[in-house]
Amino acid sequence: MKDNNHSSLSKRERQVMEVVYRKKVVSAKDVWREITDFPSYSAVRSVLSILEEKGLLTHHMEGKKYIYSPTVPHSHATYSAVKQLLSTYFDNSLEKAVAAMLELHNRDMTHDDFERLSSIIQNARKEEDKHNVPDDT
Repeated sequence: MKDNNHSSLSKRERQVMEVVYRKKVVSAKDVWREITDFPSYSAVRSVLSILEEKGLLTHHMEGKKYIYSPTVPHSHATYSAVKQLLSTYFDNSLEKAVAAMLELHNRDMTHDDFERLSSIIQNARKEEDKHNVPDDT
């Protein structure tokens, strides 16, 4: 059942994928060391196998160890997670999501952070304007 979809992952599966993306390649022991509240080493191996069945991980052998790596680029996983977040918590409203994040991080943001966000918004507006050019016909 290969779906390459991060939106249907369990909490444990998401935790494992976070470790994999952070470290790039991992063994079951690496994951077990990183996520200390896993019930057992065999539970880690089970989750890794499930993620491989879902098409999110692949492995190769190094000696007797399985070494896992992601099959989906981190940028795709990020896109999928944000899409799920928007759908689940913000009724697919980008405005609501951005407002919530600004409210959450407003005190931590610097002038440069606000400038970068403004620039991103301005560039998005320019792209939107390009796509909404009226026909001369």
